[in-house]
Amino acid sequence: MTGQLIRVGVQEFREDLAEYLDSPVPVAITRDGQTVGYYVPARGHVDDQEVRALKRAAMQLEALLSEHDVSEEEVVREFRARRARG
Repeated sequence: MTGQLIRVGVQEFREDLAEYLDSPVPVAITRDGQTVGYYVPARGHVDDQEVRALKRAAMQLEALLSEHDVSEEEVVREFRARRARG
């Protein structure tokens, strides 16, 4: 990844979907200024360093959840509740 991130509204993402699908840059999709999701391109060259960084991040997240006795289900519920509030 290049370290860049494009931020677009849901409607723009929908209208220009083909363009974003061909983009090598991740896209943060927003609704009313709040990020509701991400599109992360999977095509192209896989950078081993990037894969290792993602694995480290996943391990750190697992450790934090465990340390604070938080389940994945709780995280998903909180995410959905925040998303519903807008």
